Amino acid sequence: MSGETVSGDETAPEDTAAEATPEERRALFRVVSGSPDDAELAALTAVVAAAASASGGDPAPSAPDLWSHPAALLRAPLHAGPGAWRASGLPR
Repeated sequence: MSGETVSGDETAPEDTAAEATPEERRALFRVVSGSPDDAELAALTAVVAAAASASGGDPAPSAPDLWSHPAALLRAPLHAGPGAWRASGLPR
């Protein structure tokens, strides 16, 4: 697609209704200059469709913040014995 210019269909609906066929009104994009082959048009269609589907929708919910969880305020019982000091620093 070197040297080709492709732009989205940005004309007003009243302008395209008089001069465009029904197939052109439903087009995702149109080639302004150049002559791309079918493979190049298929690749461009896939990229534009993927970008359009990826931009919409709600963002994925994030994981809850465990630093403010009420269970973090509870203390574990202290156990005396060999290695107790080491176990006190390990995650629960």
